[in-house]
Amino acid sequence: MAGRGGSEQAQRSSSAAAAWAAMPQDRYDASTLVLLGNPSLDEVRLTSRPESASTARRLTLAVLRLWSLPHLGEDCELLVSELVGNAVRHTGARTFGLRMLRRRGWIRIEVRDPSRALPCLLPVRELDISGRGLFLVDKLSDRWGVDLLPRGKTTWFEKRVVER
Repeated sequence: MAGRGGSEQAQRSSSAAAAWAAMPQDRYDASTLVLLGNPSLDEVRLTSRPESASTARRLTLAVLRLWSLPHLGEDCELLVSELVGNAVRHTGARTFGLRMLRRRGWIRIEVRDPSRALPCLLPVRELDISGRGLFLVDKLSDRWGVDLLPRGKTTWFEKRVVER
């Protein structure tokens, strides 16, 4: 993908804005977070359409790079797609919310929707072609769960972060 990696650095002062401008990927991430919202600062509302999984993945990767945790990107990208897919397919909602939280030793990614129907972790057989979403969440996350709200629920997963 264009913009990943590279060693091109802008010649600017060491301000926070210059830190964003250092790499082409950083500028792309900054514009993504400005245009779509930053789920690490506030819940980002997305329309309940299959295309929103792509947007949720972009936001997730941008925040992980902002947090200097790009090594978690592949798993988190897959897992957020599964949670978004469940929200789009099974809730009948017009929108859902994406939120990302970081605390010492953990990151947490949440998808909130207005349905109180609980997701089910189903047994998965080798030849099954669907129903693997929560199975993947269960296997690739360190913890996951569902919090019922007065109006809806939040489905979340957490990944352990080794602090350096």
